[in-house]
Amino acid sequence: MIQTVLKRDGRIVGFNGEKIVAAIRKAMLHTEKGEDMELALSIADRIACKGEAQMGVEDIQDNVEMELMKSRRKDVAQLYIAYRNQRSVARKAKTRDIFLEIIETKSNDITRENANMNADTPAGMMMKFSSESTKPFVDDYLLTEEVKEAVKQGYLHIHDKDYYPTKSLTCVQHPLDKILQHGFFAGHGESRPAKRIETASILGCISLETAQNEMHGGQAIPAFDFYLAPYVRSSYIEEIKVLEEIYAQNFSRLYNYPLKDYLKKELNGLSDDERVVQHAVNRTVSRVHQAMEAFIHNMNTIHSRGGNQVVFSSVNYGTDISAEGRCIIREMLSSTYRGVGNGVTAIFPIQIWKKKKGVNYLPEDPNYDLYVLACKVSARRFFPNFINLDATFNRHELWKPDDPFRYRYETATMGCRTRVFENRFGEKTSIGRGNLSFSTINIVRLAIETMGLATEDERIETFFRKLDELLDLTALQLHNRFEFQKTAHAKQFPLLMNSLWIGADKLKPDDTIESVINQGTLGIGFIGLAECLVALTGKHHGESPHAQELGVRIVSHMRDKANEFSEHYQHNYSILATPAEGLSGKFTQKDKKTFGILPGITDREYYTNSNHVPVYYKCSARHKAEVEAPYHDLTRGGHIFYVEIDGDATHNPEAIMRVVDMMDYYNMGYCSVNHNRNRCMDCGHEDAKENVEVCPECGSTHIDRLQRITGYLVGTTDRWNRAKLAELNDRVCHN
Repeated sequence: MIQTVLKRDGRIVGFNGEKIVAAIRKAMLHTEKGEDMELALSIADRIACKGEAQMGVEDIQDNVEMELMKSRRKDVAQLYIAYRNQRSVARKAKTRDIFLEIIETKSNDITRENANMNADTPAGMMMKFSSESTKPFVDDYLLTEEVKEAVKQGYLHIHDKDYYPTKSLTCVQHPLDKILQHGFFAGHGESRPAKRIETASILGCISLETAQNEMHGGQAIPAFDFYLAPYVRSSYIEEIKVLEEIYAQNFSRLYNYPLKDYLKKELNGLSDDERVVQHAVNRTVSRVHQAMEAFIHNMNTIHSRGGNQVVFSSVNYGTDISAEGRCIIREMLSSTYRGVGNGVTAIFPIQIWKKKKGVNYLPEDPNYDLYVLACKVSARRFFPNFINLDATFNRHELWKPDDPFRYRYETATMGCRTRVFENRFGEKTSIGRGNLSFSTINIVRLAIETMGLATEDERIETFFRKLDELLDLTALQLHNRFEFQKTAHAKQFPLLMNSLWIGADKLKPDDTIESVINQGTLGIGFIGLAECLVALTGKHHGESPHAQELGVRIVSHMRDKANEFSEHYQHNYSILATPAEGLSGKFTQKDKKTFGILPGITDREYYTNSNHVPVYYKCSARHKAEVEAPYHDLTRGGHIFYVEIDGDATHNPEAIMRVVDMMDYYNMGYCSVNHNRNRCMDCGHEDAKENVEVCPECGSTHIDRLQRITGYLVGTTDRWNRAKLAELNDRVCHN
């Protein structure tokens, strides 16, 4: 007798004969003779009694077919068999249609899901073939029925679902100092420690690229200036030694010469030692500049993930006040300002300036001059973005200004906005940690479902009840994915689980990664707070203080639930202000199909990113800051504050500084500024003029807008999906 059933996803559940009866009855209702419940019940009983103690779903369905064929209702058997075949054919047909669109390089939301991926190249096609083939496997074998249904109905989105079977993690902040000091083994070869700045730069690139092939998210370096600074001094010493050979003299007394800064100067009028030191400094600065130039160039040309896309890379810097650290910062900024190739804006790495009072924010701070330069560079090249180490939630109780290793206690971010800092299971730090996986909930749909209720109080009460149910399901889904991820062996991630992830150096190749990955985070994201509030109150938080109060209450509730999940499951759960790109239109399409066009809710191609004020809402930058600021403390899995400015920002770095000032004043964690930048796709010429249709350099009419899609830049909007293009066209400036 059947007692348990082995599901397609590997789960074992109790046998339920009523499901057999329901399936037979469904087939009967489509015949001329109609239903015959007596026959359906008898068949279900026979199968239950004759079956083994445990049977698979397909085996049970095979038995149903045989029993129906032996019965007086062969017409029902034919329909039952046809229905099973139709489901199989439908799945294959859908896959076939998707594959044909990839083969024909059609521009659609499947091939343009990730703007950093060129799905038209052979490697890009293979990635999309693999991605679209893997997702059904995940549905059939790795997700519970409840999660699968939530995804199907548009309540939940599982990010990087195609990477689910690989057990890979999302992202990590590289402890690059370990690699530079000790070298690393990446599975097929190994690298020696770095001795000079050029080698350190290259190893940084290789580290990011190698880890990108082991993970499904982004790569970041949390203290780029601190990590590379020692190799400035070693390169300087090399230059001194070259002069020793030239002059046949011993200049070892100058190896540790106290330098206040590395600045190029003329040699005329300098004494002997001063002349030697300055010449070595001049040569060192040139080498550092070339090394930073090479780093940026490599991060825009080295491909990862099967040769399909450049590394999704980020670097954090700005707080090293040593002469060597300042040299790294200055030359990184100078190289970025000049651009790559024919003066083109570099897409990667995403550069993030770590703002800190007493270090680099006020005029009396030692790195203030570099902060001014950073704002000048950002005004022309979009980067760096700015992270606020003075925000209450970004401070560390162990940070001290005179600690040479204080970067260990500085939060860092990466990519669109991902933040990892707090840690229930180890040291509070960003270094050697990252996000494990994240999923996003559709709070708009929950709110729409309450719109038929008479009063706002009823709508809000019902919304929170639905929200709790969906949050519970999402937390469980993330826990289940963690349980799957932790079974991976260290040897599956030769760099990540050897040199990068905190605590991984204790693992042996055949050890599972279970003992170390709980230091990472599980992110619960959300999208469309603005549209959610319109459904509940009639207005979004940018136009109504009442809606804003409810918005803060909603996200605070999510934060509190995440803390409960952390205790219950013993993981680091966090709330993420989702940087929706491929997701930006998916929820909207489903909700529009189900509920129709709802003004202010489903009447556009996209939902507003996370807790942002809608891009089309005209308001001042200060008002936008006042509204969005409270959410930064609540979304510690990641957040960002954007401001759109008009005109040519190149000569207006003060505009960037004003935005950073607002971030400081309103206790926000991370910000960036968007502005106009035209790009000729034929010769690479860039300028900030408005309404450019013809390139002034080559006469081409192939002009594109260089713009930030979420937290990163994209070289051409041709790779943007339909929803993000609609959002781009709706963006207004904040004056």
